[in-house]
Amino acid sequence: MNEFNLSIKTQGDISIIKLTGYLDAHTAPKLEEAISNLLKESRFKIVVNFSDLNYISSAGLGVFMGFIENVRTNGGDIKFSSMSQKIYNIFDLIGFPLIYEFYNSDEEAINKFKSI
Repeated sequence: MNEFNLSIKTQGDISIIKLTGYLDAHTAPKLEEAISNLLKESRFKIVVNFSDLNYISSAGLGVFMGFIENVRTNGGDIKFSSMSQKIYNIFDLIGFPLIYEFYNSDEEAINKFKSI
C-alpha cells in the first residue's frame, strides 16, 4: 500500500494543506476529513500544495469537487500550488483549469486571496 500524508498550516485566514505520497481511493478519506474539519472551523480559504504528491486517482480528484461549492458559497476558494507537470496533466485532462486556479507557489496563491 502506498503512503499518503498531509499537513495543515495556517497563515492568517488561509489554510495551506500539503499533500505527500499517493492520493487514491484508500487515502482520499483522510483529505476529505481534513477539509471537512477546516470548513467546520469556518476556514474557507484553502491552498493545496502538491509539490510532494506522486499520484492522484479519480477518488482524490473527487474530494475537491465535493467541497468547492460549499467553500465558494461561503466566500472562499480552493487554490492549487506547486504541482508537477505529471499531476497537472491529470487535472488538465478533465477540465479542472476551467474551475480552479493553479499557482507555481503557495505565496502566489496566498497573494491572490489577499488581492480579492
